[in-house]
Amino acid sequence: MEIVCPAGTPASLRAAVKAGAHTVYCGFNDETNARNFPGLNFDRTEMREGIQFAHKHGSRVLLAINTFPRAGDEAIWHRAISDAERCGADAVILADIGLLDYAARHHPGLRRHLSVQAAAANADVINFYAETFDVKRVVLPRVLSVPEIAAINAETSAETEVFVFGGLCVMAEGRCSLSSYATGLSPNMNGVCSPASHVAYSEQNGVLDAQLGGYTIHRTKSGESAPYPTLCKGCFGAGDKAGYLFEDPVSLNAEQLIPQLQKAGVTALKIEGRQRSRSYVAQVVRNFRAAVDALEAGRDMPSGMLAQLSEGQAMTTGAYKKTWR
Repeated sequence: MEIVCPAGTPASLRAAVKAGAHTVYCGFNDETNARNFPGLNFDRTEMREGIQFAHKHGSRVLLAINTFPRAGDEAIWHRAISDAERCGADAVILADIGLLDYAARHHPGLRRHLSVQAAAANADVINFYAETFDVKRVVLPRVLSVPEIAAINAETSAETEVFVFGGLCVMAEGRCSLSSYATGLSPNMNGVCSPASHVAYSEQNGVLDAQLGGYTIHRTKSGESAPYPTLCKGCFGAGDKAGYLFEDPVSLNAEQLIPQLQKAGVTALKIEGRQRSRSYVAQVVRNFRAAVDALEAGRDMPSGMLAQLSEGQAMTTGAYKKTWR
């Protein structure tokens, strides 16, 4: 199976390629990219040079143009698609249906992948995208079990790509309204569910409050670890219970499910983390490449090497083997 790795900077791209990434995904340093953070991403020259480096070493590059355009400003996103083809990208990752139509009509030779932000989670909608816009691959939301993924692959010819490591979204990506409610900023257009500009901390009597958009998400005592305030991983009270009602602050790690995902017909394994360091990217890539190579050769897969890289050093298989509360 293909390992698809994150690269938030040119240095991370080179590190991922050298560590054995089959494919790297990245984005331009503008609002067409759902990880448009200061200090991250690529200008046009860096993108062209990064793609040339990847191709020289036998890796491919996917360019994420995965935000939804503002009405009247579609030209910014159209230009990004044209520049992606001009830079030599192997495919673009799109979410907006209008951009898919534009790319199919104006850049028919540019391979199209469907972003997880489109929340395509059943065979009917995947077949629609494949037949209407010639989408070759769909990134599935992180809410499906392995049997559900297998059922989708049995009914569609499009390739499927699934997340196997990194940040875990417990909602269907592209359809979560929690952050929009709290901050007034849509993750689909601004690329992050807890923007740093809306995060605030305050301490009183030895208790630290972490807030998002004015809402208290965590309250921790002095000396306790304070997770970044993300709404679906917040600590809340409901009835007589208090705790992480939606999801614990843990990271996804599905490395031991790779054989089941292969049997389910998955084409590509995706690693989350374009905001992570190049050393993080390199270590995760090396581990997953070793696992995939071992599976291909019929050897036992290595395990347990990624715990220190997970959020709070705690991991979950997410919805792949989820027992809901």
